[in-house]
Amino acid sequence: MEAIEAILTRRSTRDYKPDGVEQEKLDVILDAARQAPSGGNNQTNHFFVIRNQTVLRELIELVETAFAQMELAEDLYSSLKHSIAASKKGGYAFCYNAPMLIVVANRKDYGNNMADCACAIENMMVAANALGLGSCWINQLKWLNETPQVTDYLSTLGLKEDERVYGSVAIGYPASGLPNRKLMKQKGNEVTFID
Repeated sequence: MEAIEAILTRRSTRDYKPDGVEQEKLDVILDAARQAPSGGNNQTNHFFVIRNQTVLRELIELVETAFAQMELAEDLYSSLKHSIAASKKGGYAFCYNAPMLIVVANRKDYGNNMADCACAIENMMVAANALGLGSCWINQLKWLNETPQVTDYLSTLGLKEDERVYGSVAIGYPASGLPNRKLMKQKGNEVTFID
């Protein structure tokens, strides 16, 4: 698949087979992430490739518990409201039960932390698409960046004291085949030309 086709046909996957991703494909995805641009070429992203199903289940439980304790408010971002409501209901798997979650952290006092992580995550999602895999950007760990139960658990996995999570990506084989790869009509993302 050509680069432009991989970019234009990438879609979010929210239902995965339990099958793991081959190491060869994972290596390509991680190479794409590590080659992403970073401010001043600092290369301070820290990637946590979580394939251990016990760790994923424990993280899912921690995230659900943290969101269930939050108050729902009308003015919250819609996805955050959904996470809170689903957690209060029970059975909320924030990473859609993907067989693998790649968590991307960076230094919390670094001005380009979010931008650098975003570039790496986008590269991973495009690479996953080119390799016939599904992916989905996951914000829930970022929203819980200052929740001690979550950050303490992530520190047991290697998150450094001066790091925080700025995004994650679920990756795996889609349960019902690859999503519709046709170009989508855009309803936003205005473009203004200044000639």
